[in-house]
Amino acid sequence: MNKTGLLALADGTLFWGESVGAEGFYTGDIVFNTAMTGYQEVLTDPSYAGQIISFTCPHIGNVGVNESDLESNRIWAKGVVMKELTKKPSSWRATGDLQSLFKAQNTIAISGIDTRKLTHILRSKGSQNACIMAGKIDPEFALAQARDFKERNITQEVSCKQPFEYKQDGNSFHVVALDFGIKNSILKQLIAAGCNVTIVPNNTSVDVILQYNPDGVFLSNGPGDPASYFSAIQTIQQLLQKEIPLFGICLGHQLLALASGAKTIKMAHGHHGTNHPVVEIATQKVFISSQNHEFTVDEETLPSCLTITHKSLVDNSIAGIAKNDKPAFSFQGHPEASPGPHELLTLFDQFIALMENCYAQTK
Repeated sequence: MNKTGLLALADGTLFWGESVGAEGFYTGDIVFNTAMTGYQEVLTDPSYAGQIISFTCPHIGNVGVNESDLESNRIWAKGVVMKELTKKPSSWRATGDLQSLFKAQNTIAISGIDTRKLTHILRSKGSQNACIMAGKIDPEFALAQARDFKERNITQEVSCKQPFEYKQDGNSFHVVALDFGIKNSILKQLIAAGCNVTIVPNNTSVDVILQYNPDGVFLSNGPGDPASYFSAIQTIQQLLQKEIPLFGICLGHQLLALASGAKTIKMAHGHHGTNHPVVEIATQKVFISSQNHEFTVDEETLPSCLTITHKSLVDNSIAGIAKNDKPAFSFQGHPEASPGPHELLTLFDQFIALMENCYAQTK
């Protein structure tokens, strides 16, 4: 193997591989994703902004890339680690190969890594900082970078800069979506559920949101520490006082909890994959969900105004909440999947029902 790529963990472990993307180095939090499919959707998910992704699936790139599977307009992950990159894709949908996309978007990527060993380290020791390096290799410098890494504030990096609309003729509800890094698949599901959507920057004030006269407000997924979104938490608190129906996914779920008085904590190694079982508390029905988060709502801090609606069967962490006193609920996973199962798409129908109920009460 041509040793042109290096992954250095903060604990001192070095992984050598072949560079299959851009040259340079990047330091950040490394996470592993257990999904067997959907690498393009994962890479272009803004929730992965600033992170290094290790895929546990041994072959990545075998179906190439295409426009339809983009979750945003670019790769947000800053580094990618794989056991083996398939350089010649085989799919009728492919319009290009993954290696070319890595290079075109200046993404550092390494193939030939022992991802089983890497996953074992992250599972046993917890989340770690790492430095991914390609081209000119300096192991001592890479280790120093991994050990000295300081968390970056990326709260505004992934949000849209100006409002834009996503509409379909015949849809009857108008939803304002606060963009913390919203996925294309979420917008598609909101449209399919009967909503026209106005997407606004995540620092948009309550007064501006109310000018759109929304039937409901959606709180999107996104990267980073939810507790660092100070202004958004205040905005959500003000929206709750207005009795406007709210629905949050992933980061949006955590922000709703924080706005309601709960706290969030960082997990040992997070949930990243498409095979996470969750139980719906009211029915005890089990769903398989797609999840991608490093933080979770701390159950010990949950205020009485919140009810737990779903729990993870992996580690018993909170997977869903609802407000007892306001028309608001949220889910920690990704009901829109992409990639992943669609068993929880009914949560979008629940949002529609919540808006319908609130509308009926005002008549």
